[in-house]
Amino acid sequence: MALPRALLQYICGLVLLIASVNALKFDLQARGPNDKKTERCIRNFVAKDTLVVVTATVSGSKGDGMIVNMNIVDNVGNEYGKPKDVVGEKRIVFTPHADAAFDVCFENIMTHSRMNNPSRHVELDIDIGADAKDWSAIQATEKLKPVETELRRIEESIAEIVREMDYLRAREQKLRDTNESTNTRVKWFGIGTTMLLIALWGWQIMYLRAYFRSKHLI
Repeated sequence: MALPRALLQYICGLVLLIASVNALKFDLQARGPNDKKTERCIRNFVAKDTLVVVTATVSGSKGDGMIVNMNIVDNVGNEYGKPKDVVGEKRIVFTPHADAAFDVCFENIMTHSRMNNPSRHVELDIDIGADAKDWSAIQATEKLKPVETELRRIEESIAEIVREMDYLRAREQKLRDTNESTNTRVKWFGIGTTMLLIALWGWQIMYLRAYFRSKHLI
């Protein structure tokens, strides 16, 4: 049964709205070459072998007294890009080697000391999974209709959500098993400590009784 056109338009618009949330705009203040290193980082989580496209648009021009450097690295230590002196649009495509959070970091270094309120405007867009694919090329290659392309994109987005839920469920189960194992160890540690204290109490009573008898006090 075909879905009503209005419903399809609503679903497609909702997906586009969700995708647009990934765009982030901010001003990056410059620091002196001898100042303490400061970076502005944006963190995101991505699953292993998932396509990621990072697009950064930096204002200004080369030679204007500021140098903007980028660095993309995950919390495991893998580095996926480190472009220098970024101006205009810069796109980095990578596939993570592990389930991990990755940081997209920017630093703005001032090369001229005589500048009032030096800063660069940065627009960052991070596309992950289905959003990172070139759906225009897929539509042209497979000769799909616009609605079919959007439905396929929605299908892949839903599949990613299902995989994410499965990952979270497995992680929750692992944490639950760890919690139960810890509770069991704590319980047996408490029982062992109690038994040790009881044995020590009994030994003290026997020792004191023997000591008092040896002194003919009892």
